[in-house]
Amino acid sequence: MDKRINKKAVIMSKEDIQRVIKRIAHEILERNKGSQNIVFVGIQKRGVPIAQRLAEQITELEKNKILVGKLDITFYRDDILKRAKPNIEVTDIIFSIDDKDVILVDDVLYTGRTVRAALDALTDLGRPKTIQLVVLVDRGHRELPIKADYIGKNIPTSKDEYIVVNLKEIDKKDEVSIIEFLDK
Repeated sequence: MDKRINKKAVIMSKEDIQRVIKRIAHEILERNKGSQNIVFVGIQKRGVPIAQRLAEQITELEKNKILVGKLDITFYRDDILKRAKPNIEVTDIIFSIDDKDVILVDDVLYTGRTVRAALDALTDLGRPKTIQLVVLVDRGHRELPIKADYIGKNIPTSKDEYIVVNLKEIDKKDEVSIIEFLDK
């Protein structure tokens, strides 16, 4: 069955995303009393450029280079057997996360299952001092007891709506939209 997409609204513009990144960077510095012990880990795919942007913002503020890693959670997902063709990305964390304050970054928080998988993957890599979660958008509908520490924007959605995050590093533009699929 073919599906058409209805773009209901643009909920974050390029400028909105820039403001959110700056705000969250300041919140991270305030909570962690600086940047001395933090590292960023972006969940593939769109969590990575968000993590890189946050690290760049903090580096600019603190004059302290922040390490950023990439985490693929494909094989930690609880629905891996249901997926016909999993999209496998790379995990690239070339630094120790032991005793670090790991800032885990994703684009959208929905059921919490991606974050649960990421937590499992991280604990296989080491024992962080803390793990804090950053999401650009929290859309609700949690199935697991997962809560973000830093949220760009809360967007309550229905289960028939979807959040689409476009980032210039991947999609050539910065924009967050809410869409729905229309059956033909």
